Amino acid sequence: GNYAASLRANKKAHDLGYSCEFYLDAKEKKYIDECGAANFFGIKNNTYVTPKSTSILPSITRRSLVQVAQDLGMTVDQRPVEWAEVKAGTFVECGLCGTAAVISPVGEIDNKVYGADETVTFPAGYTEIGPVMKKLRETLTGIQSGAVEDKHNWVYTVA
Repeated sequence: GNYAASLRANKKAHDLGYSCEFYLDAKEKKYIDECGAANFFGIKNNTYVTPKSTSILPSITRRSLVQVAQDLGMTVDQRPVEWAEVKAGTFVECGLCGTAAVISPVGEIDNKVYGADETVTFPAGYTEIGPVMKKLRETLTGIQSGAVEDKHNWVYTVA
């Protein structure tokens, strides 16, 4: 039920050759909310930036990555993220996070809505995962597998 509202937009994006769709806020259409079945985040200046919005599904993976980023000494900035900031190229890495993939790097975002013709490229994610996202992913999956110390008591043995 959580993803039913996105099925039409997702199909349209796929029909146009895109991997997924991004959503902007419904009111002003200028703030990034999320991407289909995943949460958005960007990396700049040793800062993990993730949108703050009441429209975003409160993902456990998103919350876990926020904590992992802090554990790795990064600043975490949870705030409204304007499309203009993404378009300006201020993020050195851009990614999506969710249960299945943990982290998926983003190489390019096109904005073709309302007559816009804008494309933003993220070289660190275009052909492979960037170094910061790689460290975040390795740390979180390491905690899940037991290879990295679980400082927060997230992992439980179910008998």
